Amino acid sequence: MVLGNALFLKSDPESSGYRPWGEDPSAPAAASHASPATISVSDVFKSRTFWIIGFSYFATAYSLYGVTTFMVDYAKTQLGVPIEKASLLATVHGFAQVIGVLTLLPLSDYLGRKKTIIIMNSFIAASLFGIVLSGNSWGMLCFLVGLFAVFYGPTFPIYGACAGDYFPRNVMGTVIGAWTPFYGLGAIMSHWVTGLLRDSTGVYDLAFFTNGVMALAGLLLILFVRKQDGEEQRA
Repeated sequence: MVLGNALFLKSDPESSGYRPWGEDPSAPAAASHASPATISVSDVFKSRTFWIIGFSYFATAYSLYGVTTFMVDYAKTQLGVPIEKASLLATVHGFAQVIGVLTLLPLSDYLGRKKTIIIMNSFIAASLFGIVLSGNSWGMLCFLVGLFAVFYGPTFPIYGACAGDYFPRNVMGTVIGAWTPFYGLGAIMSHWVTGLLRDSTGVYDLAFFTNGVMALAGLLLILFVRKQDGEEQRA
């Protein structure tokens, strides 16, 4: 990979005659972007869009990790499924993630990141509430975990890609890096609170329901992200 990267990766695709981001050669290069050509890092942190997407990222990350971490224990202790069978949920989760990454990431280039996140969080919330309401059905649990994982896998790259949709290139790396703590804090809190709720109630129902509510919170927040005048249509 080191040799391949050294030979073929370029820091600026335009230097080799390529147009980045899949742009139409006939389209004006800069006119389609509402964001200024450059902005300062301080302007990033003053941006309403930065904080809305960041807190949506936090809520979505929180919604993802409760079930992901505790689903095997949930099946074993709450549903009475043997551990060797319950552990198959991790396999279902892993394979379904691959499906999501291979399909939703390309789809987001056509739908736009905002619409894709709305779809993802809708299915994540529905899956989480479904797990709570599905009772002792092993087959339904496997299906819902798989459905959940399809939309789990692309979360990190799709939120990261929002940096390119809503901010100019000179601060894209800063924006992606500054959003990462939102994701990390959401994941950390999800593990802690989910475990705490399970221990205090004796079951996972309230913990998983809270994960579903957080998925809806992430969806609601992303609805407040607005395109600026002249921003490219796919954003």
